[in-house]
Amino acid sequence: MPEKRDSAEDRSTVRSLLRLWPYLRPVRLRWGTAALVAVVASCLGLVIPLVLKWIVDGPVAARDPGGVWLGALYVLLLGIAEALLFGFRRWLVGRPLASVEAAMRADLYRHLQRLPISFHDRWASGQLLSRGTTDLSLLRMFLVFPLTFLFVNGVTILVGYVVLLDQQWTLGLVLLAPVAPLVVLCTFFEKRYAVVARRAQDQVGDLTTVVEESVLGIRIVKGFGRHRSQATAFRALAGLLRGTELDKARLLAGIWALITILPEVAVGAALVVGTVQVADGDLSAGTLVAFLSTTLALRWPVESIGFLLAMSQEAATATERFFEVMDEPEEDIGPAGTAAAEATPRADGVRFEGVSFRYPDAPDGSPPVLDGIDLHVRAGETLALVGATGSGKTTLTALVPRLHEATGGRILLDGEDITHMPRERLRELVSVAFEEPTLFSASVGENVLMGGGDADAMTRALAVAQAEQFVAALPGGTATQVGEQGLSLSGGQRQRLALARAVVGRPRFLVLDDPLSALDVHTEALVEAALREVLRGTTALVVAHRPSTVLLADRVALLSEGRITAVGTHHELLRDHPEYAWLMSGDAEDRGTDPR
Repeated sequence: MPEKRDSAEDRSTVRSLLRLWPYLRPVRLRWGTAALVAVVASCLGLVIPLVLKWIVDGPVAARDPGGVWLGALYVLLLGIAEALLFGFRRWLVGRPLASVEAAMRADLYRHLQRLPISFHDRWASGQLLSRGTTDLSLLRMFLVFPLTFLFVNGVTILVGYVVLLDQQWTLGLVLLAPVAPLVVLCTFFEKRYAVVARRAQDQVGDLTTVVEESVLGIRIVKGFGRHRSQATAFRALAGLLRGTELDKARLLAGIWALITILPEVAVGAALVVGTVQVADGDLSAGTLVAFLSTTLALRWPVESIGFLLAMSQEAATATERFFEVMDEPEEDIGPAGTAAAEATPRADGVRFEGVSFRYPDAPDGSPPVLDGIDLHVRAGETLALVGATGSGKTTLTALVPRLHEATGGRILLDGEDITHMPRERLRELVSVAFEEPTLFSASVGENVLMGGGDADAMTRALAVAQAEQFVAALPGGTATQVGEQGLSLSGGQRQRLALARAVVGRPRFLVLDDPLSALDVHTEALVEAALREVLRGTTALVVAHRPSTVLLADRVALLSEGRITAVGTHHELLRDHPEYAWLMSGDAEDRGTDPR
């Protein structure tokens, strides 16, 4: 995961949480009403001590049982009203704040789809997953309860102290004594807890990544008998997370103990002073009862400060983590308007003019992956791209649909610079089959039709990829669910479906990255025969490692150390270029050496 922009010590909790306002704005009326209802309910609890004062100084002192029963009825009604108002508050915020969480999750998912490939290369999937699940659930809980009660309890404490000072100002001053130490302690706690909360949530993301990789790679884990080492790695991360959670618990226990002890000491002191005043006749028994009852009513608002501050810090950290992703710049979608789409292109194929590329996180001074690529794939031509491992073939093909952005030069499709095209239009023109076929947890038909087209086009595409027979043999045919990553299919079956997906929409430009590597010799021959018919109607760039794939092409370009060193037919390059002959002979795989 990339380094955090700001340390937890430097960031402001309030500033972080204020970034949630655009999501809260649509529900601000109901949320504000719920907060007001909670304030009224909480303040009703402060009326009960006043009723008790009236009971003690009135009916009890006058030995009036009827008055006592009336006072008890008032207390009961106030308690019922308080409970109903709190229930009403929960009803008010439940649905709207669930919709806030859903909106944030939808925005995060939408944004992830629009971020460049370079972002996904840098970020672990588990970190992104934890932001979209754990962090957003934590934020919803914060908005439902702690955010409201930070305000409600603050108002309740303020009103409660006004009531206390009004009842007996000397006792009220005794209870105010712990305020200054509590403020200092809470400030210290907030800074320490922010650091630990951030560490814990990042460790959850790391742990999620390990679990996800272990599940997706379960065949490798079992095949190599690595379950013990994977379990050891998991236990190590889980142990780190456990230690961090214990640090959080210790901090929370410490602040909660201090927040509880200091006010309790002040209450004890006020009780002693108040008792002396009652004995001296300076204070009525009812006033002392009301004073102590008000103090008890304020006990939860005061003691909850530590808990609410902790949840606020965790919510601020979750907000930070959410916006770390949301602040990443999306791919530019290209120029607005339809002029580019309506322009009539000239049939010129694909041109690479001085194209260079360097990965964004490459070390300073390292050579570019591609350097000064000049290449022309003529309209309707199939050009094979051949080179040793690491020469930049896959990177070059990824530049055509702008999965990566060229750092120098330009690429033209039928004379039009791809950087001036809307991405949506570009990716309608260019279809790609990657070396590693990726399928989704969907049906065979849904996976193939991601490339466009209709049911008839899918049938033709499956025939081209020689996939119609094995698809027909599946329990549900094209409606069969292939499972996560398509792992219920063989590697060759997945590759054929990926090839069908690439050709189903009959694209004008086709990029194939070694599309037949997982096929057996007989299936490869059948696919090549059908693919020749498809390639006649398109402009294609094909990454090839085997002579059989190269023979699909009209011409061949040799890529060496990020540069095009030769272009010609297969037979010309075999005759004139030893490196190409070496690559095609299979000696490269056998000897692992380069004749240069």
